[in-house]
Amino acid sequence: MSFNSVSEFLAMGGHGLYVWLSYGLGAGVIVANLILPKLSRNRLLAEQKRRLRREETA
Repeated sequence: MSFNSVSEFLAMGGHGLYVWLSYGLGAGVIVANLILPKLSRNRLLAEQKRRLRREETA
């Protein structure tokens, strides 16, 4: 499939909304899969540090 202009490319033969939303959703899932585990790890490490400090003072 070839397109004669950028607007035709973005329209994707009348299916542009579906195509671009699908790409956006896919990119969002990939980004979430990269960021959420790091946030969870940081939260776990902070919790462990707090627990260690409490045990040392007790």
